[in-house]
Amino acid sequence: MIEESFIPKKYSNSVENGSFTWSSPSNIALVKYWGKKEHQIPENPSISFTLNNCKTITTVGFSKKENHDSYSFEVFLDDEKKDDFKPKIETFFKRVEVYLPFLKAYHFKIETSNTFPHSSGIASSASGMSALALCLMSIEKLIIESDEAMSAEESALSNEHFIQKASFLARLGSGSACRSLEGDLVVWGKHEAISGSSDLFGVKYPNEVHSHFKNYQDTILLVDKGEKQVSSTVGHNLMHGHPFAQQRFKQANTNLTNMVTILKDGDLDAFIALVESEALTLHAMMMTSMPYFILMKPNTLEIINKIWSYRKRIGSKVSFTLDAGANVHVLYPESEATSVLEFIQNELVAYCQNGQYICDVIGLGASKL
Repeated sequence: MIEESFIPKKYSNSVENGSFTWSSPSNIALVKYWGKKEHQIPENPSISFTLNNCKTITTVGFSKKENHDSYSFEVFLDDEKKDDFKPKIETFFKRVEVYLPFLKAYHFKIETSNTFPHSSGIASSASGMSALALCLMSIEKLIIESDEAMSAEESALSNEHFIQKASFLARLGSGSACRSLEGDLVVWGKHEAISGSSDLFGVKYPNEVHSHFKNYQDTILLVDKGEKQVSSTVGHNLMHGHPFAQQRFKQANTNLTNMVTILKDGDLDAFIALVESEALTLHAMMMTSMPYFILMKPNTLEIINKIWSYRKRIGSKVSFTLDAGANVHVLYPESEATSVLEFIQNELVAYCQNGQYICDVIGLGASKL
């Protein structure tokens, strides 16, 4: 699959106006990607759990305009106009215009909201950009199918192509967004053990998954809800020339190979070791870049130590992972939901900002509303 296959045949913009709404979830990587090449291409493959409750709901209304010289759009978050979001969306439009040639033909009203607090410290770029990409794909599908000059064969946009292209477009807005369209496990990045895997888009994990990993739980502990001191984009760029970068990319590939076996066999101890190692390695790369930075907070470390102590004390299969921030994702099998939630409430909530946490579970991806 090459990028050119996502460039549509010429079509007439025959649709005057309309509106589409999509809901798309966030995701949490188990094997992390950190470092990217040009055009949002990952330096190493990654695999993630798709979440269910933490999601973005986006409506894109569109109406044809006379002037096709520039982009025309407005953005609202929770019904409040957000002009500070516009530069990122314009950058996204510039990146994807060759694949969506109708973008300058319409005025767009983009209305978005998150099911999690906007200032929670949970990155909304994955859910937000994937929801936007899906809305734009729905517009393209409508235009193509209404184009009388096209044959029925040309205008039939297969569901597989729709999802692949939406994931491809989402990646150009935010790398991890390409993993939010499907579930419950998604791989992004070419890897020999994953059939159909690609650097260009995410693919639903095609291999066998043990029942231990069905309905896996993720409780997100909101340790720090402030804005990160270093953006993910800056962090990824610091992998260029990083002294340990090549070893890290090789490690991620090996870990993904091992994860295939773990997911098949249901080996929870091996899962815990790999996932926690990946989380700490991600932060180790931040701490050893130049300039170096630390996104974990003291309470992040307190929570990690409490989880280790609890696991050792009662033989639990609870584990943690981290994204590029201070918040802790507490992962555990559905069979332990009652006991782990009691542990979280009794021992971990004290380390959360304002005692806040979010209970989530592994989900199946985006949906059209």
